[in-house]
Amino acid sequence: MTEQQKFMKEALKEAQKAFDKLEVPVGCVIVKDGKIIAKAHNLKETKQDTTKHAEILAIQKASKKLQSWRLLDCEMYVTLEPCSMCAGAMIQARIKKVYIGALDEKTGACGSVFNLLDDYTFNHKVEYETGILQEECENKLKDFFKMLRKVKKGMSHK
Repeated sequence: MTEQQKFMKEALKEAQKAFDKLEVPVGCVIVKDGKIIAKAHNLKETKQDTTKHAEILAIQKASKKLQSWRLLDCEMYVTLEPCSMCAGAMIQARIKKVYIGALDEKTGACGSVFNLLDDYTFNHKVEYETGILQEECENKLKDFFKMLRKVKKGMSHK
């Protein structure tokens, strides 16, 4: 198992925590010097707050731990391609590189819908790599939405 796969497995554990809370199962970890410094998962539904994406929460935790908004030399592992809000936050936080599991054909801002990391000239460039444990990440999302449809279908029959 590569280092990238090891850290993505940790992000998948976070995604499972979101799944268990009936949140879209996205997990994120931030790594510095080969060690995880922050972990988070989606809490948008739980907190009823649009900004409670896994990436934003992980950035906040990492910033608190490092006592700096600049997350220089930090790498992010996220199970689903970041949206424009999260990609923008990664640029602002100076994340060095993001490793992405599943692509997001609806709201992905790192290549699927558009690419905030490549297509624009910002003061900081975030490197990225896609396809890390892609199948596992995709399956977590597919299983979640399949379960959600069953729950909603069961509720409509009452």
